[in-house]
Order: sequence, then structure tokens, then C-alpha cells
Amino acid sequence: MSALASLDVAGKRVFLRCDFNVPLKEGVIVDDGRIRASLPTIKYLIAQGASIVIGAHLGRPKGEAKPELSLSPVALRLSELLGQEVYFDGSLGGDRFSSYVKAMPPGNVALLENLRFNALETSKVEEERQGFARSLALLVDAYVGDGFGAVHRKHASVFDLPQLLPHAPGYLITAEVEVLKRLTQNPERPYGVVLGGAKVSDKIGVISNLLEKVDFLAIGGGMVFTFLAAQGDEIGSSMVERDLIPTVQELMSRAKNNGMDLHLPTDIVVAPRFAADAVPTIVSASAIPADQMGLDIGPDSAQDFAQAIKKCKTVFWNGPMGVFEFPAFASGTKVVAESLTHVAGISVVGGGDSAAAVRSLGFADNDFGYISTGGGASLEYLEGKELPGLVALGL
Repeated sequence: MSALASLDVAGKRVFLRCDFNVPLKEGVIVDDGRIRASLPTIKYLIAQGASIVIGAHLGRPKGEAKPELSLSPVALRLSELLGQEVYFDGSLGGDRFSSYVKAMPPGNVALLENLRFNALETSKVEEERQGFARSLALLVDAYVGDGFGAVHRKHASVFDLPQLLPHAPGYLITAEVEVLKRLTQNPERPYGVVLGGAKVSDKIGVISNLLEKVDFLAIGGGMVFTFLAAQGDEIGSSMVERDLIPTVQELMSRAKNNGMDLHLPTDIVVAPRFAADAVPTIVSASAIPADQMGLDIGPDSAQDFAQAIKKCKTVFWNGPMGVFEFPAFASGTKVVAESLTHVAGISVVGGGDSAAAVRSLGFADNDFGYISTGGGASLEYLEGKELPGLVALGL
């Protein structure tokens, strides 16, 4: 019996923590993957006769009610996906919302407004978070955690609230943890990791932790220019975290000493400015002109990464290889994504921008072994950190 099945929810009001931190453009949801990922848990709770109060966040409003970060578009999309009305009144548990919740029959669903509109949700003061958690607990009888993308945060709805109520993980969190265990506990080899995205600082910890654990590591995206600068290459006007160059040099030295196969790009797609209509040029990764910035890995590098990926039995990928939102600089990301669809073992796309990238480039979720909903949470798990949301759920 699964942990969720062992939780008595029939006729109960259940607080369901989801991760609905979806990308929006002019108020329209660009990628609803995170909403769809929680549908199995929501439908299960409905079928078991529970009424559901969903809590989630969107963006980083820092305790302010910002209209552009309202969960109103999420309520509409969730209503469409479920084929039933999702009650949403734009409040964080006001009198009208509370009255509705107390009277709603089994099978009904209500969505709270963005939890982060209340500064107590993310407070670093334990007593403040616990106070907010107690106010949420008054609405319900039980708790189900299914917002994997937030489990690395010690927030009221993630860490404090489940400790006040009978609780269980939802299907999404259970699946995410099972996949991450496959990546960390005797993974099938060869084991490769591909990292991209903007900043080295976001991924220093996971790189350091993986150096002795993986067979090959490929680096792309904006973070690669700190690596190129660390080996003395000319990087033009590309983004770089110069304060991290010594750290990166140490990581590269460790990789070499461990005999790990570290792949850096040999060619780069550059442009004179960061814009969709900027004219792309392919140059050597070691000699980017002073007036140019790198916006994607080059075609030779993309093929090099792809060939290494296809030989692996286990692959984890987090972070696009370039500015995939601009068609002229999306090729590197697309080639890497395509190669992951040919992995004989398991290929895991690590949430966030990576998930949005593969969908925007025309790939289906089932083209990959697994698409994680939580980039930061996945990275911290691979880094070996304790994740508060999982601790609170007993995982």
C-alpha cells in the first residue's frame, strides 16, 4: 500500500500542497506541465471522497500581493484539466473562502491565492511560519504534499503545516524521489550529467558532489563561460562570475585527477547583443571576439555532447545549453534534448527551464525517461542536502 493510500481522506478536507509555479507571458500560462503533474493526486483524492484545498506559490512576490503573480490563470487551467469548477476568490483563506471550504461537499476543489503573498509563508522566524501554518490547518483535516519543486524550502506550507496534521506524500513527490534514488543509489553506468543555465553559482554544490560519482560531465549554457575563463580562454562580452574562477579551476583539477570525462564546448554561437534578431556567428570557444557574447554552444560541441550522452545508461540534464527562447540560439539545447531520447537506460530532464525548453522545442514528455518538476529541488537532492519538505513527510 502506498503512503497516500494509507491516509484516511474519505469525507475529509485535505490541504494539498502543489507546485504551480508555472511560466507566464502576459498573464497566459506558457507551460502547464507542473499543473498536469499533480492531476493524478488530485483525481485520486476526489475519487476517495475528499474535498481539496490546494495551496501553491507563483514567483517571488516577497510578501506583497502582486496581481501579475496571482494564481487566477492557474485556477482557470486547472478547472479545464479537471473538467470541473475550481473555486478561487483571490484570497488566502478569508471569511468567504473559509465559509466555502467548510461547506463544500466531497469532490470539490478550492485554490488559495499565492501563498507567498503572505510574508509569513517564507519567514525565517520559526514562530511566524508556525503561526501561518496553524491558520491554514484550521481549514482542513489532513495534509498531502505534492509540490516537489518547493520541498527544498523551509516554508510554512511545506515544512510546518504537515507536522500539524495527518500527512502523506502525493504521487508526484513519491515518483520524483524514486527517480532521484535511481540517480544516487547505484546508478546504471555509464552515468552522465549535463548542466547548463545561467549561473555557475547555482550549481557549484552539485558539480562538486558529482565529480566522484559520474563518468562524464558536460557543461553548457551561460555558466560555461566561467569555465572557459578559468582555463584562460577569451570569452568576449559573455556573462561570467569572475569571483568563482578559482573555485571552478579547483573543480576542473579534481575532475582531471579523478579521470572523469569533462566536456566543455569547443565552438560557441555568438552575437553582438542579447536579442532574438541578433545575427549569430560560430566561433572557437577559446577565442570569442571582444565585441561578441556567447548565446549557445556550437554545432560541433552539441554533437560531441550528444555522442557522449547516447553512450550512457543514466543521464541527468538540468539547464538549457543556450538562449533557447530565441530560435537562432536554440540548436544546442535541441540537439542535447534529442540525444536524451535515445538513451538506453533512464534519462531525466531536471525541471524548470529544461522542462519548458524541451516542450517548447516540440518534444513530448514521454520522449524522456522522466521530466522532473523541480530543478532546484532535484539539484539539492543530488548535492546530498536534506530537503525540509521531504523530512516533514517522513521521506
